[in-house]
Amino acid sequence: MSAVSGRWTTLVLRELMHGPSSFSELAERLPEISPKVLTERLQNLGDGGLVSRQRLAGFPTRTRYVVTPAGEALRPLLIELYRVGERLLHLR
Repeated sequence: MSAVSGRWTTLVLRELMHGPSSFSELAERLPEISPKVLTERLQNLGDGGLVSRQRLAGFPTRTRYVVTPAGEALRPLLIELYRVGERLLHLR
């Protein structure tokens, strides 16, 4: 659980599980998150081995973020967390 702790971390992972994304694509899909926090979350996920950062050839250099096999292993856990969250919202 510490690998996905912190506000926004699971949402960043959720977005990346749809496919590789650039920083600007993630920022567009998660407009409530500040660029500073998004950078921190991507760094933490990278340090934890859950997301890799790929530099693409060309000019200007582009970067995209990709879920690693270790990150992909969290998919069932994240799905269940969202299911439980939905159920808890309906209990209020």
